[in-house]
Amino acid sequence: MYTKEQIEAAIKSKGYVWFNDDTNKTYDVNIVGVRNNAATIADKVTNVFDDFMTLSFKEGGVWKFYQWAITTDPGTKAVKEFSNPNGVARVVPGQYRGMWAVGLHQGKYEAMRQVAPVKVYRDKNKDMTFNETIIQEGIFGINGHRSNPKTESAYVENWSEGCQVFKRVKDFNEFMGLINKAKAIHGNSFTYTLIESTDIKIS
Repeated sequence: MYTKEQIEAAIKSKGYVWFNDDTNKTYDVNIVGVRNNAATIADKVTNVFDDFMTLSFKEGGVWKFYQWAITTDPGTKAVKEFSNPNGVARVVPGQYRGMWAVGLHQGKYEAMRQVAPVKVYRDKNKDMTFNETIIQEGIFGINGHRSNPKTESAYVENWSEGCQVFKRVKDFNEFMGLINKAKAIHGNSFTYTLIESTDIKIS
């Protein structure tokens, strides 16, 4: 678990934009994913929701901070049975301006839909280790969505083939509620930033 200050410091240390730092704009959201890249699992397919989605913004001049369990990585089934001939996707850490808009995931329900390019690693050898040698950039349907529509999923499996996926439906619903408040104020364009756990200083 992290703090808003740790996330903010990590973003700024990389020279990325941290929204609403010096103004009182409300719901100018910072959407930041944190990939768990601890040395023991850095390149392994864990098949569990061991990453975090964080959301930081000001409301009435006061910072608000949320974090939820997600996966930023494909699960076992996706790694073994991917649909893209170039291999399964894994988002390259970075800041992607205007990457998401509120839209339909697979035409089914409201989620964060990719509308601008993102860089992904492609891996097709199915060896249960993420190989970070081939990078593609484009629009691949790297959305932000939920897993199980009723409760939560214990394992990632093919809930993600590159998407950023919430473990619990209640967390996803809370996230989307806040996002829709931001959309009503600032419009339907959202930047997504992905960092790694080793980017965060633990005091």
